[in-house]
Amino acid sequence: MSSFPTRPGGRPDRARRRLLTLGSAALASSLGAARIQAQPGTVLRLCQSAALTGPLSDLGLAVHHGAKACFDALNAQGGVHGARIDLVVRDDGYDTRRSQDNLQAFMADPDLFALFSCLGTPMVEAALPLLRNTDLPYFTPFSGAQVARPKDFDNVFNVRASYAEETEQLVQHISTVGPRRIALVCQHNSFGKEVAAAAQAALAKRGLTALTITPVQSDGQGAEQAAQAVATAQPEAVLMALAGKPTVDFVKNMRALRRGLPLYALSVLGAASTLAALGHDAVGITVTQVVPPPTNPMLPVVRDFLQAWRWLGTPMDPSHMALEGYVNARVFVEALRRAGRNPSRQDFITAAWSLKRLDLGGFLVHFSGPGSNASHFVDLTMVGRGGRFIR
Repeated sequence: MSSFPTRPGGRPDRARRRLLTLGSAALASSLGAARIQAQPGTVLRLCQSAALTGPLSDLGLAVHHGAKACFDALNAQGGVHGARIDLVVRDDGYDTRRSQDNLQAFMADPDLFALFSCLGTPMVEAALPLLRNTDLPYFTPFSGAQVARPKDFDNVFNVRASYAEETEQLVQHISTVGPRRIALVCQHNSFGKEVAAAAQAALAKRGLTALTITPVQSDGQGAEQAAQAVATAQPEAVLMALAGKPTVDFVKNMRALRRGLPLYALSVLGAASTLAALGHDAVGITVTQVVPPPTNPMLPVVRDFLQAWRWLGTPMDPSHMALEGYVNARVFVEALRRAGRNPSRQDFITAAWSLKRLDLGGFLVHFSGPGSNASHFVDLTMVGRGGRFIR
């Protein structure tokens, strides 16, 4: 574990040291951990490939720092059964080839215990052939896509709700508040196609059909034409299966044509860079979230997260994405605790599948088997002024 931060002159920052002690003690208590007997030198290595640079770096950095906040707090208490958790991250810039290179380098490391919260649907899809017929845990990939939930892999563990569940929640809300004329705007990739299919199924359940389904390229090309096509169709609401630059380009064009048209999006819209680029045009967009509000200390899991986050000292604001990284780490720690001392990878896999109705303090986790996700939590938020989410 890294040492406590020091002020100039080398004196420990006592306030932050006390915060770490309180936060990690609360975390150990909430996990039900037994009294820890540290065994210095025992390290369990996790590796993560994520976008730390590029257009989706806000997502990668937030998820990484959220997990690191949890692991650092546990390490300060001696780890899990005396073992410290070392989270190693490499940047892939949300590029599939770089992600593959990172994974191959990780897997060549004989000390690798598990891959943790690797980010992006294309990266997950490319990683699965490397993981087939191995005992390497692929824990909480950051994707709601069905491809990230293979039914024939017992070493792939998903927590976050699926894109289909997010989409179902949005369609249910839209149909409840009144709009019947609903347009779909979808990124021209596997993510957009999956959400479009889920939206059409959800609409059909309610006797509705999409007014129009309009694609936008992943580099934003076609966003202006898509906005014009949607405006011509005169919908009462638009469901967007977009992430990153396509979101910004489409929303700005759509706002210019129809300022008050209700817009709906999935959790991936929530990157700080996307909200900053949208500015005032983001206000009023309804967005799904797969974890609770990250600033609500009334929930024990959020209270523990905020304590650990303040200790970590990152200049980033606490966010839904950071809380998701923290939650993923908490689930990993509980599975590791149940796996016993000096566990093998297979011990860990068996222990993880045994997690049933695990309450982290206001967030329920229940692993039911390969092909599923352990959480079905979906919340609705709205973007307010300054890019802040409100309920």
